[in-house]
Amino acid sequence: MSETHLSTRHLLGIKYINEADIQLIFQTADEFKDVINRPIKKVPSLRDVTIANLFFENSTRTKISFELAEKRLSADVVNFSASSSSVKKGETLLDTVNNVLSMKVDIIVIRHPTPGTPIYLSRRVEANIINAGDGTHEHPTQALLDAYSIRSKYGDVAGKKVVIVGDIKHSRVALSNIFCLQKLGAKVKVCGPPTLIPKHIESLGVGVEYDIDKALAWCDVANVLRIQLERQDVKYIPSLREYALFYGINKERLSKLDKEITIMHPGPINRGIELNSDVADSEHSIILEQVENGVAIRMAVLYLLAGRR
Repeated sequence: MSETHLSTRHLLGIKYINEADIQLIFQTADEFKDVINRPIKKVPSLRDVTIANLFFENSTRTKISFELAEKRLSADVVNFSASSSSVKKGETLLDTVNNVLSMKVDIIVIRHPTPGTPIYLSRRVEANIINAGDGTHEHPTQALLDAYSIRSKYGDVAGKKVVIVGDIKHSRVALSNIFCLQKLGAKVKVCGPPTLIPKHIESLGVGVEYDIDKALAWCDVANVLRIQLERQDVKYIPSLREYALFYGINKERLSKLDKEITIMHPGPINRGIELNSDVADSEHSIILEQVENGVAIRMAVLYLLAGRR
């Protein structure tokens, strides 16, 4: 590959990077995956870099994964939580970020409930910005680790049939996955109740299927999303029990297929709703591999962006 650095200073969304960027991140992640499976899991690559994790929304996996990636690279890490910060006293986002930057921070990892926040910041501050999820907009590192996990399982993403199942309307993971998988040459469909599929989603070049059994029969990989009740201001489904009946994936549903498919989930799983434990913990599932791959992918992104400084 001729390119040895990313085409951008920030990771704001999959929409803003190209296929060469994605392949470079994957190749770099391959090397870091070797590192995190060694007895000594640290490298001094970012020894002189300070990274601030600014999380204005709850997170377990993403926050821990970024923090672990940063520490594996020997960066200095500052963690910020909105619930215990001056934001609660009325401080603006830009004031908060500028105060953090005045402490000589190089990279900001930000999760925020308002779509577009990372883009807004990238135009106003000097630091590299990594989007760790902005509202219902994008979650680029999740899409990268999802696609990387498919690549690890099958050797390539191109030509694979991937169905994204569930609450597409409120999911930043769905949008980032659609962009990422398409750039890598996969075929993508979405599946869920009509009320949870955004209008005009076909304009992104994806297929729409409302019947879960047909969707599973079509795909090689099912990436299953949770129902995001915290983002729903009105009821989009009659009940979780009814959703589980019509769209929940269980062993019985998979046993009717004439082939093996791979099950993925970005977490957290609502067990018994979108996925039963007999599937989530089965040989079909690569959910824990996704979590492991997340650290390698985030190490790669941090390392490559630090190289752009």
